[in-house]
Amino acid sequence: MARLKLNGVNENLSVLVSSKLTGADDPEIVLDAILTIFPEFRCGLPSKPTFPTLQNDIIAAEGVPLDGFLDAIHRQAILDTSLDFMSTNLDSTGTMFQISRQAAMSGKVAFPLPGDTPLGGVIVVEIGGENLEDWLEAATWHNGRENIPRRVRDEFTMDGQGEAVTWH
Repeated sequence: MARLKLNGVNENLSVLVSSKLTGADDPEIVLDAILTIFPEFRCGLPSKPTFPTLQNDIIAAEGVPLDGFLDAIHRQAILDTSLDFMSTNLDSTGTMFQISRQAAMSGKVAFPLPGDTPLGGVIVVEIGGENLEDWLEAATWHNGRENIPRRVRDEFTMDGQGEAVTWH
């Protein structure tokens, strides 16, 4: 059966993608990293910083389709990990998660552990909407779930340090 292609647009979800620029972050390089995973991200850029700099800007765009991100996690076969990270901060209003900008530059999705600040910074993704739990499960669905079903915050969810919960 072919995978249902979700993208978050016209699915009653709000999507905000952002990244904080600090220090010597080059806005164009950060934008390139974001565009690798979110090709329809559009925003204005601040000026390139000059040394010394106190740069502290945020670039952000609303209504960004998630299809590039979803394609990447399917390609990388990290769907259960993605479900766990995408739902860690899930509440009745939405969810927020981060991905590594450095990994994004090479077309990969990597989720930093809570409290970690990865080299190169992060891209923040905020998703809001009703029935978001069901949407996250559908967006990360794969054939293996026919044998081992997964749900948001089930007994297979990784622990707070990102370690897998063994179940054999």
